Amino acid sequence: MGFFDFLASEPPYREEPLSVLRLNRRHRFLVAPFAEVVRGARVLDLAAHDGRWSLAFAAAGAREVVGIEARAALVARFDRWRHVPGHERVVLRRGDIFAELEKMVARGVHFDIVALFGILYHVMDHMRLMLLVRALAPRLVIVDSEFLRRPGPVIGLVRERTDNPLNAVPQYPGQEVALKGIPSLPAFERMAEAAGFAVEWHDWFALPEGARRGVRDYFRQGEMRRGSCTLRPVAGPGPKKRSRAVAVIRAGLPP
Repeated sequence: MGFFDFLASEPPYREEPLSVLRLNRRHRFLVAPFAEVVRGARVLDLAAHDGRWSLAFAAAGAREVVGIEARAALVARFDRWRHVPGHERVVLRRGDIFAELEKMVARGVHFDIVALFGILYHVMDHMRLMLLVRALAPRLVIVDSEFLRRPGPVIGLVRERTDNPLNAVPQYPGQEVALKGIPSLPAFERMAEAAGFAVEWHDWFALPEGARRGVRDYFRQGEMRRGSCTLRPVAGPGPKKRSRAVAVIRAGLPP
């Protein structure tokens, strides 16, 4: 049993046997460990897809969740989840995340928590995104992304089609292939530091081998690996030392 079980009979999830299992296992690392912080919080969910993670935050006790998603078809799908507890506390808006962030910053809007799930490796303006998020004064930023497995602070440029709803959105009318940047772990840490955040990596390797079905990309040994972390604002200059081996969030798993 898991929070996302309500999706099992819904398209397109019912056509993808591992999709609900994957979402539930990710929920254990991305939402469940932060229940105390989420309760009563105001949450911003960027690149919110069909609102599934927005609903997860609302069900965990968030006072209000605002989701921003660029694709109209995905925003429209959110209405199908009206029966899910917390739906009434979620507002899912269609819009470009950068344009919406700039509007919110200009109005002095603040959020307690910002979720960056599956978007960091579909953009090119990583520092712009990080600085805009910082301007919202969140207590906590939760990140889930693909990262390059390279030793230096580099960003790999990759082309991808825009007609896939899981890919980058078109940057101009008719654009069929967009360019995105995938940061390495050191590159992401340096950007986080420059934006005034301290990074704590989630310990996915605490998940037993037999429980990794559906989330194998978090253990990939190739060029890229998916990973999760939290960002918390730091006072004054950023951390003097960076560590890519911090494993402090174990999602309730035994040591």
